[in-house]
Amino acid sequence: MNIGIIGGSGYTGKELLKILSSHPFVDRIDIYAQSSAGDSILNIFPELTGSMDDIQIKSINNLDYSADLYFTALPHGETLNYIPHLIAEGKKVIDIGGDYRLSSSALYKKWYGFEHTSYELLKTKVYGLADVLKDSDYNSDLIANPGCYPTATLIPLIPIVESFSEEIISISTVAYSGVSGAGKSIKPGLMLSEMYGNVKAYNLNKHRHEPEINQVLQNTGLGNKPYSFSTHLLPITTGIYSTTTIHLENALSQNEVDEVIKQKYSLAPFVRIRKTPPEIKWMLGTNFCDIHASIGPKRIILASAIDNLIKGAAGQAVQNMNRLYGLDQTTGLLPSKQTLQLFLEETGK
Repeated sequence: MNIGIIGGSGYTGKELLKILSSHPFVDRIDIYAQSSAGDSILNIFPELTGSMDDIQIKSINNLDYSADLYFTALPHGETLNYIPHLIAEGKKVIDIGGDYRLSSSALYKKWYGFEHTSYELLKTKVYGLADVLKDSDYNSDLIANPGCYPTATLIPLIPIVESFSEEIISISTVAYSGVSGAGKSIKPGLMLSEMYGNVKAYNLNKHRHEPEINQVLQNTGLGNKPYSFSTHLLPITTGIYSTTTIHLENALSQNEVDEVIKQKYSLAPFVRIRKTPPEIKWMLGTNFCDIHASIGPKRIILASAIDNLIKGAAGQAVQNMNRLYGLDQTTGLLPSKQTLQLFLEETGK
């Protein structure tokens, strides 16, 4: 298939290129951008030299409709200028930004500060939490790729809410991110040199991922029970760590909780259930989400970790592409058995 990437010169764009350039079903990649138009992708990302062919970046103003599927990775509000036209041309779109994640135009305006100009697509899009969806859920040409915090938080939380909603009193999530989640633009307070040896909370009560998580939980069965969400920056480049505490009316056993999580993700190749809390360093460079549940007196504590640029963005986007086209969802995201066997033979392991 032929792929178009609109906004491919950021951190997410780089990870997307790394994955797609070795994807066995991708024949051609076109990259569109604004400020870097006319430049070559290997000039922007020299570390990709040797792993992919060089591609000249096209101007977003000259966007054509020759690709089969488009990934959009633009700042909030900008995709509204392109996605409706792509959908009207019969193209499939996976939006890695936030413009189509929320369910209503009023909610979007409240949290993003823009009028949503294609609100009808908010109703017909699919919210692409890939490890939770069934094959039959991929019934739209527009997939809204979830945010990084919602991905890490919702994967362990959804089976608990589905199975024990009547027992839940309230839920609270405390989450942490590396600084790459803020993108490539230079913001002094988010630079690693400023964050070194430091941890700080940010966007308290106003993080745009909060309503995204809330709407999924409400649709899953939580209703209007209290949910709180707070975010923090870590002095690292990459990674998301989410710790969610669920307060209960009555105690649940470890076995009860473990069983519903195992059943939910028995066919999910990228969800790894851990007996101990996961660590961010285990996740780097992967499309996995590692989760752990700990049971206390009338409470459950869920710990989860992901790579924010892969599972929280580019990797999940490709996972959604695979599922949208009926491919094995691990295609391009895990080494093939042949590649792994060759590696083992060469290394003598």
